[in-house]
Amino acid sequence: MARFTEDQISEIQETFSLFDNRGDGKIHAHQIGDVLRALGQNPTEAEVRRCGFHDDSDQRISFDMFFPILQTISKNQDTTTLEDFIEGFRVFDKEQNGFIGCAELRHLLTSLGERLTDDEAEQLLQGQDDPQGNVNYEEFVKMVMSG
Repeated sequence: MARFTEDQISEIQETFSLFDNRGDGKIHAHQIGDVLRALGQNPTEAEVRRCGFHDDSDQRISFDMFFPILQTISKNQDTTTLEDFIEGFRVFDKEQNGFIGCAELRHLLTSLGERLTDDEAEQLLQGQDDPQGNVNYEEFVKMVMSG
């Protein structure tokens, strides 16, 4: 389990309390992902669903129920590097020239892994393609990872 100092736990509790809209020391279960992200984590939707609270939208959880979830997510934090993503796209670079077709990239983003919606993919790809309809995937990955 990830270890936190007393000061860190206090800050985590403070952030948790910002999402407590009733003042009862609890948050709605559907807010787990939002609180985790506010704490600097980046869980996937699948990881949030695995917490087991997604079925009941009215369920509320206490900090004592939330904290082990945070510890687990922190421990499992993604350590994927820029090079890992570039290497993944290289598989789709048929000509090995650093480019993949914009349509193919759009298809990958909307059909594999954490799928994006068509609108999300369109937003990410806006202005990324060259006149031939290709995307420099190294530059694309750098842009996405820089936020």
